[in-house]
Amino acid sequence: MLHGPQRGLFDLDFRLPAECADQVASGAADIGIIPAFELTRQDLEVIPGAGIACHGAVRSILLISSCPAAEIRTLAVDSSSRTSVELARVILERRYGAAPRQVPHAPDLDGMLKIADAALIIGDPALRIELSVPYHVYDLGAEWVEMTGLPMVFAVWAGRKPAITPEVVEAFRGSCRYGRERIEEIVVSEAAARGFPIELVRRYLTRHIVHELGPREYEGMRLFLRYARQFHAELRPAVV
Repeated sequence: MLHGPQRGLFDLDFRLPAECADQVASGAADIGIIPAFELTRQDLEVIPGAGIACHGAVRSILLISSCPAAEIRTLAVDSSSRTSVELARVILERRYGAAPRQVPHAPDLDGMLKIADAALIIGDPALRIELSVPYHVYDLGAEWVEMTGLPMVFAVWAGRKPAITPEVVEAFRGSCRYGRERIEEIVVSEAAARGFPIELVRRYLTRHIVHELGPREYEGMRLFLRYARQFHAELRPAVV
């Protein structure tokens, strides 16, 4: 969108995915990279073919605990990703039988584990954590795939239905292809900008993260949304 043939087609603003969802909900933006969980709240049209998913370990969404998962009673969460917080809840409940109380906290592992049994850390802070830390480490991408046999979709491009025209769909597909064809340029640029080793960024963008979504990815997303809707429907008060 910034460097390829699609540059100039859209007015771009850069925010966290949760903030993108709020911008679309308020009408301030037509299209955003939307946390998958947000599809349980907003009636949006998904742009097919591009998003953020994984087929196994994702590396950037870690649940780190001082006790086994089944024993977790309190969970400190970095709430900047709504899908990751919901995914942690689904996995802990359905795979381990745990239903911890969530406590919002900045993404600081030591601080989080001082106030809770476990910590959910996402994004760059998770990538900076050595997996050899002396705790129980659960990669939530791997946990989901092992539990369901399906990919996990974390975010999709989506917007209000009138905004998603065939021309918009093709522009997003083309932009995704343009980036995939230049992935090594992106690796070098992002490694320098974020202070990561080049090999870590290359492995993350080419092995852990999937950008092109197909039938299996959408099947996994539908299952995740079904689990989320079931849980939140049960929380609603009964009408007498």
